[in-house]
Amino acid sequence: MTSTLPSTTAARSPGDSDRPKSRGAGLFRAFWRWHFYASFLVIPVVLVLAVTGLIYLFRFQIEPALHADLMKVQQPPGLRAEQYASQLDAVKEAFPGATVSSMTEPSAPDRSTVFSIETADGAARDVFVDPYQGKVLGSLDPDSTLSGGAILLHGELMAGRFGDAVIEIGACWALVMAITGYYLFVRGRAARARRRTAKAAGAVLRSRHALTGSVLGIGLLFLIVSGLPWTGFWGAKVQQIATNQGSSMWAEDPGALSNPTSTLDESLPHSHAVPWALGESKIPKSDPKQDRRSVATIDTAVVVGVQNGLARPMTIALPSGEEGVYSVIGYAFQNPAKERTLHMDQFGGQVVSTYGYKDYPLLAKTVAQGIALHEGRRLGTLNMVLTTAFCLGVIFMCVSGPLMWWRRRPKTAGAVGAPRGRLPLKATPALAVIVVALALFLPMFGITLVLALLLDQLVIRRTPKLRAWFNTTD
Repeated sequence: MTSTLPSTTAARSPGDSDRPKSRGAGLFRAFWRWHFYASFLVIPVVLVLAVTGLIYLFRFQIEPALHADLMKVQQPPGLRAEQYASQLDAVKEAFPGATVSSMTEPSAPDRSTVFSIETADGAARDVFVDPYQGKVLGSLDPDSTLSGGAILLHGELMAGRFGDAVIEIGACWALVMAITGYYLFVRGRAARARRRTAKAAGAVLRSRHALTGSVLGIGLLFLIVSGLPWTGFWGAKVQQIATNQGSSMWAEDPGALSNPTSTLDESLPHSHAVPWALGESKIPKSDPKQDRRSVATIDTAVVVGVQNGLARPMTIALPSGEEGVYSVIGYAFQNPAKERTLHMDQFGGQVVSTYGYKDYPLLAKTVAQGIALHEGRRLGTLNMVLTTAFCLGVIFMCVSGPLMWWRRRPKTAGAVGAPRGRLPLKATPALAVIVVALALFLPMFGITLVLALLLDQLVIRRTPKLRAWFNTTD
């Protein structure tokens, strides 16, 4: 991210009044001004996203450290794990009246089996079981953990649709900051060099801010675009357009469309083990009229998943009622190309349908790969290292930008010290085309841009104090 650049009181350099302004100078000050004001919205949003993104990135290290008594176990020498059906019985005994929705295999020999349940009073809990002793170790509210809270903040600021809209608006304007930041980086090279040579106050921080932003900008653009499918407005509209064109960002399982009871996300609302592209996949039904009853168990589902080559650890969504199926989910954490889910009849044990990455529409494949990169898991350790460095860089930008402004802010009251300039749209038709295209591609940007321009024309320019505070040009 390229954050707020510093400003002088009037954003003018000595000699400005003695020489005519070139079109480049006009663009520079206009871009500087847009960069400055965009930061008021972008910095808080992007700072939250960077911090929560880091927590989510290291959730598999953080949570076991915080809840070692629940998530870590010791394997006794020569002792094999209990059958999952026995562990399931222990969970049901410990939580009478609860509905068990899924079971996730231990991710390592020293990790617990995790059962997701809904208690009798409707609360969601993750229950941890020692796989070797079949003993229930305890439970957690999945949304109250550090990483669970980070996910809710990262997705919607814990404010539902309003929070989702704020994040989408912040992401859209972050694109503006990245674009304007690159222009300022290129056109401001000479000025930054002169300030460093003169050892001006803040010159080193300004140069580091610009250089860091130039490196992070491309990554920011990718993360914003790859994260847009999650948003409530842009994501929903693109999905609608894709559906009308015979495609989808989601994977529609054709073998599971017969009398669907729910989707995977609806069945597992608090689970993070459903591949993004499969979250809207419909779930088929079992046939309770078969001659042989109660053949399949949760252990049968695991065996069938292994036989069909699903990636492990697998998550097993349990049947809901007599018509429900066992949905065996192979997440393939580091490689979306291996994502696959099969649905198994709970009575006969036969596979009702199977669906995976190779069956996705091209758009869904592209989005699945982009999200894996976005979450820092596609390229293993390298992806994690790069994503960590990126998040730390974004945090630096969010701190250094306001710090530069604070050092050079106006000492007089009644002004924020914004750069002074207007976009020369009439003199630069190509710029007008770019702004309109960006507004059409990102409707939330377009809507807020129109609101900002109306506020500027109808309120700020007609109120002397606001006009002075915003340093508005004629």
